[in-house]
Amino acid sequence: MTDQRTVRDRLVESGVVAVLRGVDEEQIVPVARAMHDAGVEALEITADGTRAAEKIAAVDRELADTDAVVGAGTVLDAPTAQSAIDAGASFVVSPHTNPDVVRTCNRRGVLVAPGVMTPTEAVTAMEAGADLLKMFPASTVGPGHIGALAGPLGDVDIIPTGGVSRDNVADFFDAGAVAVGAGGAIVDDDAIADGDMDRVRETAASFVEAVEAARSE
Repeated sequence: MTDQRTVRDRLVESGVVAVLRGVDEEQIVPVARAMHDAGVEALEITADGTRAAEKIAAVDRELADTDAVVGAGTVLDAPTAQSAIDAGASFVVSPHTNPDVVRTCNRRGVLVAPGVMTPTEAVTAMEAGADLLKMFPASTVGPGHIGALAGPLGDVDIIPTGGVSRDNVADFFDAGAVAVGAGGAIVDDDAIADGDMDRVRETAASFVEAVEAARSE
């Protein structure tokens, strides 16, 4: 397992966290490998599916000799966080703010990014010890909400997730995002269903290029 500071640096440097939701266990390793080959360094496997811990462990083993960081998403409670960490998750992401999840991750030395929308949630998450804040769902409030939160709270590291696409990713970085989370915009579910890893790689690479272009402006 990689330490919190290294994981944070990789997440911010890469600029994108790919959310793998609903990928079958037999497909998760080839999909993760294709995503990494496309330039994706942070892979989030959601914990709301079956055998999530086994998927995390399998991808962690597959990419152990690379610069990839593998984490768990949609973590709603402390026991789920604990299970994901035991499986090898290097970071934990939640759609909401649960201080018990944050404290569990801190005890294990694992980066945690709870979901926030309001200043109250953001302060609660930061006081609990969050490393990063996941603004979710980003499509509901748009890029301007990053500045709205940063205004009263100061220097906060926010990863907008939910509705981020190639068309709007530059707007989120311009607004101050340190990275973005993406699901359908970077993970080609139709290609996965067809077993077409070349197309999975191409879709991911296209989004990575959009992120790189946005950050170079």
